[in-house]
Amino acid sequence: MAINVDKVYKTVLLITNKEQRGYLTPDEFNKIATQVQLEIFETYFETLNQQMRVPQNESEYGDRYKTVQEKLEIFREYGPATYVNVATGNDYFTTPTSSGVASGTQLFSSTNGQTAYPLTTITQSNVEESSVVVTVNNVAYTNFNITGGIFNLTAGAIATGTVNNIQIILYPQNFYKLGTVLFNDEKQIQFVQRNELAQMNMSTLTKPSEVFPVYLYEDYKLIIFPQTITKNVNVTYLRTPNNVKWNFSSATGYYVYNPTTSVDFDLDVSETTTVILEILKYSGITIKDPMIVQAASQELAANEINERN
Repeated sequence: MAINVDKVYKTVLLITNKEQRGYLTPDEFNKIATQVQLEIFETYFETLNQQMRVPQNESEYGDRYKTVQEKLEIFREYGPATYVNVATGNDYFTTPTSSGVASGTQLFSSTNGQTAYPLTTITQSNVEESSVVVTVNNVAYTNFNITGGIFNLTAGAIATGTVNNIQIILYPQNFYKLGTVLFNDEKQIQFVQRNELAQMNMSTLTKPSEVFPVYLYEDYKLIIFPQTITKNVNVTYLRTPNNVKWNFSSATGYYVYNPTTSVDFDLDVSETTTVILEILKYSGITIKDPMIVQAASQELAANEINERN
């Protein structure tokens, strides 16, 4: 279960405003919350390494290694790798760039002769940090660019019949860490270094084959051997957390929480206390209150000692 962003924001406001220390705006909160979530996410890998070096207990709920693995499962994804043919050789596969969950959409009804459409429900910044898919009447369309907050048809205006719906869908570029590479969904492809590949190629017994394939992983590219493998390659991977967003409407003159357009924390609900304390630490810096920074830092340090001992 994810951590509710509204619950966290209201708790942070309650603590920071109790003695009128200052106010944390929604935009400031969103930026701090996103950073805090990413920092907590990245601690999981070091924690896993540390727990592998110490004896584990076999209790149902006290196995720390298992607990961290369960927290990472939230971010585990599975998707196809895309084959890229290179004329000079060494064809490769690209890893998935997105987990497939749309982060924003924009819909236009095309007008006869119109080639430029200002963005309204998404921004240029959203576009630049996302994978973009455009369809016209549900058919993929590639003759476009998006610059300066304007969607431009580069092949000229679309001829209007009855209705032409132009849809822009944004997907977060959230690939983070490669896991397992599979061929035909049943055969694990072995990771090797270049020096290992050279040694394997020296013998017909160890040379890669479709029965025992191997891959190099360089610059987010999977170079698979033998190079007769050109399809049916899938990977498991970890995605990065989605950006946290406490969104609102202000028609009444003050902020009103909008759950429809807000984005909760991806972290497991067990991280709620840590999230609040970390946000308080950063918010104390933002509103220039060293007492909040000190109190939150001390509590976090005590929690970390308790978790790692």
